[in-house]
Amino acid sequence: MATVAQKLANLSHAAERQVFSVAIESFLKKLNKVEDRDEAYLKLVDAVTKFWGKDGAKKETLDAVRAAINDPDNRWKKFINRVIDETDPHVAKMTLLNLGYEAFFHGTKMIRENRVKYNCNIPWLILFDPTSACNMHCKGCWSGTYGRKSNLSFEDMDKIVTQGKELGVYLYMMTGGEPLVRKKDILRLAEKHNDVQFGIFDNSTLIDDEFCQEVVRLGNLTFMLSIEGTPDTNDSRRGIGHYDAVMNAMDLFQKYGIIFGTSICYTRTNCEAVTDEKFIRMIADKGARFGFFFHYMPVGNNAVPELMPTVEQRKMMIKRIREIRSEQSDIGFFPMDFQNDGEAVGGCIAGGRNYFHINSRGDAEPCVFIHFSNTNIHENSILEMLQSPLFKAYHEGQPFNRNHLRPCPMLENPQLLREMVERTGAHGTNEESEESVEHLCAKCDDYAKAWGPEADKIWAEKEHALKSYENYDPKRLEELLAEEAAEKNEKKPVESVA
Repeated sequence: MATVAQKLANLSHAAERQVFSVAIESFLKKLNKVEDRDEAYLKLVDAVTKFWGKDGAKKETLDAVRAAINDPDNRWKKFINRVIDETDPHVAKMTLLNLGYEAFFHGTKMIRENRVKYNCNIPWLILFDPTSACNMHCKGCWSGTYGRKSNLSFEDMDKIVTQGKELGVYLYMMTGGEPLVRKKDILRLAEKHNDVQFGIFDNSTLIDDEFCQEVVRLGNLTFMLSIEGTPDTNDSRRGIGHYDAVMNAMDLFQKYGIIFGTSICYTRTNCEAVTDEKFIRMIADKGARFGFFFHYMPVGNNAVPELMPTVEQRKMMIKRIREIRSEQSDIGFFPMDFQNDGEAVGGCIAGGRNYFHINSRGDAEPCVFIHFSNTNIHENSILEMLQSPLFKAYHEGQPFNRNHLRPCPMLENPQLLREMVERTGAHGTNEESEESVEHLCAKCDDYAKAWGPEADKIWAEKEHALKSYENYDPKRLEELLAEEAAEKNEKKPVESVA
């Protein structure tokens, strides 16, 4: 039973959402007139500043945003205009309302309050697997280690989203298996929870006109399509015909004005192909506006460690992704590198710090690549999952390395994952063939030793400081601030007393 206070809070939230809905409709109408766009953008910045108050962005950040809006040649203003022009109006409205208002504003405030209240990580997004079933058999696929027999029921997924919203989580992503094997239940879930944004990592093979029409009607689903370079580099790992399926899905999403991006796993064999300018321009021309780049992780007994990028290839990835994002690039695509953009998010985001994963059997795992758990959605609430031993170990240990080019407790700091799993008694969650933490981390030891010195050289080239809000455990934050102060003191020049 909801308390009187909860009922009042719900009414206040509903009223605030309605106010934002009207404001967003007005904002989008103004954007229909190209000559009114700059004025509309500036008013939006003012409204966001007022809404956030003292907890919002710094003055210099807001000034930089306003300067970009007033610059007719600004790359990212042109980028946003392009996204608006090609997106279905209802999809645009629901994305701004759910991702903009609910997740960024309303949800973030709730999350920050609950992190203090419960003294544990509260995530900004939850990733879950509707099913372990898949219609493909990709070489070295980590998700294939779960087997192909388990599913989250609709009631399980509904519980995840309902309880997540109570903590302030309004962004949910799905992977698998292939999520659209559960197409009907996913659409039903998106309709019931039309106040949240759903993102789906998808292999493209089950997308058709009828599905796209439903996506537009609902407006709160976006997609990350798996693709890995050329037809040869893609199909050699994912199977003959997959590249063509992705091209077809992109054409359909463009036709219906559905926002989508890409999900790209970079390996030793495709690093160059997936960062080639022709490839990036091609996926941008096909309508992909953002992309997640994932370093290949040697997870599971069927992993192929030989697919892990070399040190030189990883250095190349750091440089290339930043080039594509730079003001000098004119490609209408925004890439994000899950492993190399750690500084932007304060290191490892797993364990509920910014996200966690629930597999198709209901096990709560700190990361989609870390198949160990103490807790399950069938026995525990979302909050209880976040307070479980392994998740608390993540909370107390983050960041796992002050060099955010070495963020992961598995890939770059394998001794830390070993220690956390052993100390918390977490069990393996590999449905098909359970992998011990020692077996997993042993595949990363040599990589970590080789990458560490190179990462430290790159990190030392620039100054780095803690941001005003990093969402670390208070005790851990005190340690980091003390270390930072000591280092700054050591670097001060010694004044002559002569």
